[in-house]
Amino acid sequence: MATNIWLFLIIFSVLILGFLWFFQIVFLDSYYEHYKTKELNNAAEELKKDYEKNNLDSLESIAMKNGICIEIYNENTNNYNGTYFNQGCMEFGNRNFDVKKDFIRSGENQKKYNLINNKFQNETLIYALKLDNSTYAFVNASLVPMDSTITILQSQLIYVTLVVLILSFVIGYFISKKLSKPITKISKDAKKLAEGDYNVIFSSNEDIYEINELVDTLNYTRQELSKTEELKRDLMANVSHDLKTPLTMIKAYAEMVRDLTYKNKKKREENLNTIINEADRLNLLVNDILDLSALQNSESGLTYEEFNLVELTNQIIKRFAILTEKENYKFVFKHPKEANVLADKKRIYQVIYNLINNAINYTGKDKKVTVSITEKENTYLIEISDSGAGIKEEDLKYIWDKYYHSDKKHKRNEYGTGLGLSIVKNILQNHKCKYSVSSSSKGSTFYFEIDKS
Repeated sequence: MATNIWLFLIIFSVLILGFLWFFQIVFLDSYYEHYKTKELNNAAEELKKDYEKNNLDSLESIAMKNGICIEIYNENTNNYNGTYFNQGCMEFGNRNFDVKKDFIRSGENQKKYNLINNKFQNETLIYALKLDNSTYAFVNASLVPMDSTITILQSQLIYVTLVVLILSFVIGYFISKKLSKPITKISKDAKKLAEGDYNVIFSSNEDIYEINELVDTLNYTRQELSKTEELKRDLMANVSHDLKTPLTMIKAYAEMVRDLTYKNKKKREENLNTIINEADRLNLLVNDILDLSALQNSESGLTYEEFNLVELTNQIIKRFAILTEKENYKFVFKHPKEANVLADKKRIYQVIYNLINNAINYTGKDKKVTVSITEKENTYLIEISDSGAGIKEEDLKYIWDKYYHSDKKHKRNEYGTGLGLSIVKNILQNHKCKYSVSSSSKGSTFYFEIDKS
């Protein structure tokens, strides 16, 4: 890893230096001429603006600023006016080629010339510009021979190249070490994670944003994989037993129906009812497992809609009406006239149903279950209470865990899957609802808050 990064930095430095050498050798002359031409053009435009303002006092300042010569010729008066700032000036009459006559004859508004200055034997650029019908400007700039300049630059560039290469070797070495060390460590830890070690913690001591972001992402991935693995272990440890028991009973009672009870109608019906009840229990378990798995793995997206929480709760309580008729259960529902909320109606139905069912299973001898909805500033508070023996204080922190059962016994001959409260927790967390439980010797109260619509 370190060697690869180091080689990359060296190659990058060599490419940059190679480009500088190539630019100097191939393009420097043409770039210099282009730059001087642009300079002449800008000076000519500035001169034209001043001439239109009838201000030719600026000739000297323009020439001084740009290091050029300016010559003005009037065709009617045959007069010259000019500045002679440097050796690039080419006086009319001393040229092998008469720029003045050629430009006037051409009828163009502007034209560029590239000539040899006989006096100084150097190349000179001339930018001819028509100021009005009879007045012309000739802007001159000398092109200094670049051979000596290039030689100097090349000699300097040799030293620069050596220094840059040495620095690239040294700096590249330290940078590669700094970058490769945390990446190598992260790679080793990632291999451990791939092998199933979910206790590994990704970390980095380097103050590098990208690496720290990678560390955070991998730690999050580790946590999610750990949750999946935990769910897998739960399924293996608990579901196998929960599935095996009703399946064994179904098989046993089915055999009894087949072999023993074909003449005893009453006994046959009892055995068949047992089979049906155990099949329902299996179905409930499978549904709860699938539900919880979807919730924990964020596979079940929430579908928000506005609905009346009071109406929803009444519908749920009516489902337990048979318990009032046959087993004398009492349901007390305290609520405002309406309580409109914005949430996933199906999931909130599950929450309230599971909490009421839990209260029914653990309520006291009076068989009383109390449900209340209280309006607060921005939320509604929903409380479901039983009158049972309560939950031990040391058990409260575990009450939301999968398959957790306290040592208190059901008051009814009904058994859940051990997943009801865990499903409640995950639904409320997905809704970002506050939730908790309080308990005493006089009973337990589960409650949560949900935002108003």
